[in-house]
Amino acid sequence: MKIIDWFKKKQKQKDKPKVVWLEEADSTNDEICRLADEQTQRMVVVVTDYQRKGRGQATNQWESEAGKNLLFSVMVHPLMVPLRCQFLLSMAGALALKEVLDRYTNDITLKWPNDVYWKDRKISGTLIETTISAGHIKDCIFGIGLNVNQQTFTSDAPNPVSLAQILGHEVERKPVLDAFLECFDKYYSWIENGQYGDVSACYHEALYRRKGFYPYREVASNEVFEAAIIEVEDDGTMVVRDREGVIREYKFKEIECIYRQS
Repeated sequence: MKIIDWFKKKQKQKDKPKVVWLEEADSTNDEICRLADEQTQRMVVVVTDYQRKGRGQATNQWESEAGKNLLFSVMVHPLMVPLRCQFLLSMAGALALKEVLDRYTNDITLKWPNDVYWKDRKISGTLIETTISAGHIKDCIFGIGLNVNQQTFTSDAPNPVSLAQILGHEVERKPVLDAFLECFDKYYSWIENGQYGDVSACYHEALYRRKGFYPYREVASNEVFEAAIIEVEDDGTMVVRDREGVIREYKFKEIECIYRQS
């Protein structure tokens, strides 16, 4: 029994993520790539107080006041995940963020594909970059921006919000990061164990605009229509049903939410 306990303790120490906290960086995704060749841990994390060239989806920039928010990247090596199921990794990261934020406030949902919302406002975004080798996902990097203590946003982002704005007071950042890593480890372990259905079910339950019809715009045609979400497939395809009962499928950046004026 003592030998087994010793082994479990050693295994836990081995699996504990390596966390590097930097005062500033161009991009935590770039920094974590520089560490990739010399790291063998199951999970590596790079955090920075200020990001000079923070990236969002496509050409978007992520606005963050120095020392106010959480800007970090997590690298894992999900060789067990088939390429057709790679969006499950995005689901796991989003679920971890939601679980942490649920400890502080209500009304947290997951907006497809990689955003976390409080009501109709964006509190977190994730840029996911993968490296493919021999038909498998060799590396997966989650570049996460989480608005924690910023009070004023000056970019043209339409709907940002921070945890401090929601709560009315600032929040220590490190406990939030520690809680995220704990939660992410849980959901990533589900993927490692093949519990794809559990991850997908939790993600769908947490989806923004999960029930009912809402306005959307099809990017290619500029058509505006109302639809209800049916599902998000494991490859990331969003499937919706419009008012006429027609099933529509969209990849990233092919459909946009339209926000009703309050």
